[in-house]
Amino acid sequence: QVQLVESGGGLVQPGGSLRLSCAPSGTIIGIWYMAWYRQPPGKQRRLVASMTDHGSTNYHEAVKGRFTISRDNSNGTVYLQMNSLKPEDTAVYYCNILGSQPRDSWGQGTQVTVSS
Repeated sequence: QVQLVESGGGLVQPGGSLRLSCAPSGTIIGIWYMAWYRQPPGKQRRLVASMTDHGSTNYHEAVKGRFTISRDNSNGTVYLQMNSLKPEDTAVYYCNILGSQPRDSWGQGTQVTVSS
């Protein structure tokens, strides 16, 4: 089983930026989908951004124009660049990668807190 190691979360003031990283602990064969989800306190986990192996991206309406998902093909790390952060972006952020083997990998979550 491959674990996804997330990093880059923390406390930031409104208007600030953070870059989340998601690094697989091993090899994921046949990656076809990468995504970031978030779960605010007391709420359901929801999709924030996704990318296919062909480079097609999709964003939740609340983060369009502020967040960017990308991937380093040399090492498989997936990133989420978050700009112009708002208090409502506060949540635990999770990375998810779908492939052929293993089929479904998740990170442990990283806390992002946006507060003055």
